[in-house]
Amino acid sequence: MISYPNFDPVAFSLGPLKVHWYGIMYLIGFLGAWGLGRLRAKRPTSGWRPEQVDDLIFYGALGVILGGRLGYALFYDFDNVLADPLRIFKIWQGGMSFHGGLLGVLVAMAIYARKVGKRFFQVTDFVAPLVPIGLGAGRIGNFINGELWGKVTDVPWGMVFPDPRAGDLPRHPSQLYEAALEGVALFLILWFFSSRPRPTMAVSGLFLLCYGLFRFIVEFVRVPDAHLGYLAFGWLTMGQVLSLPMILIGVILLGWAYLRANRFEKSWR
Repeated sequence: MISYPNFDPVAFSLGPLKVHWYGIMYLIGFLGAWGLGRLRAKRPTSGWRPEQVDDLIFYGALGVILGGRLGYALFYDFDNVLADPLRIFKIWQGGMSFHGGLLGVLVAMAIYARKVGKRFFQVTDFVAPLVPIGLGAGRIGNFINGELWGKVTDVPWGMVFPDPRAGDLPRHPSQLYEAALEGVALFLILWFFSSRPRPTMAVSGLFLLCYGLFRFIVEFVRVPDAHLGYLAFGWLTMGQVLSLPMILIGVILLGWAYLRANRFEKSWR
């Protein structure tokens, strides 16, 4: 067993204002995406100008925050929101959903694409390799907060989390598993895959497929939200249900992208 480092969720205070590590992780995600986006936009064949990335990240940030909060309210906290609709605005009480954030980003990217005269999948293919930075940072934030822990385990790296609801037995540090898969592994896969010309939709499809698979797998060792529990079979979670459409759509987009590319290539022979 490894001792859990007892982090203070508050990084520092400025008078009455408390700056939490989780908020800093969001900032790291946005700044990292902005920096790497501008770097990639400088490539002669990128089809992007560095200054376009500034607005892209702004639209994406709005999509993440608004979609993430609304998604959590609808997917994970619907009954409580029905009882108290103002609860949806109480962001300080926590509650963000990746799948809601993804939908929010897709809406934001559609609006941005129309504004700058680009096709929707041109925008999503460009932004997809930048997203894992924020995903990995966010999971580190979950770990620092000591939340979203895993199931009880006897693996040598199991940890006892400080939250009384986690009990006294070591658990999987599932936040770190997700940081490694959704953050590091997904970033490397997408960054190198997109470093060469790919058919339109292929990068977006690979993002959906890989994230969906990674999230589905980690959910087997992550404890579901207490008020939801398992939805079926004694193991199916809401996270897995929401990941299945991502996997399916990812496969469809990848197949469609390469099918169209092959047809286009044959038509020019």
